[in-house]
Amino acid sequence: MATVRKFLERTLRGTNLEIFKFGLYLSFPIGYMYYFGTNLESRFAVPGFWPTQEQSHKIPYEREEIKAELERHQSVLRERRDEERRSQLERARVAFKQGRGLEREGEAVGDGVKVVVSS
Repeated sequence: MATVRKFLERTLRGTNLEIFKFGLYLSFPIGYMYYFGTNLESRFAVPGFWPTQEQSHKIPYEREEIKAELERHQSVLRERRDEERRSQLERARVAFKQGRGLEREGEAVGDGVKVVVSS
């Protein structure tokens, strides 16, 4: 052990020390990546993590498929908007029936919903 230490102290000086350090700086990350980067499929595989082809969304490429997808998306948005309007109108009716929110003549204001009542 003492002979190895004397050898290193004698030979690793100046430029040789810098070259040795540079070699270590390069070899540690490469060794780290080699050790942890091989056989990733067998070591870190989680069965059923990614969706199958049937479970994932199919991107339309044909003109008819794109048109059908746009119509479906627009109908979903339209239904959502109509449902929101119905719920706002129902909240305004309930607030108006309870007598809350009559601030000005001709307007019913309640629960943050302003509905103009025409007489």
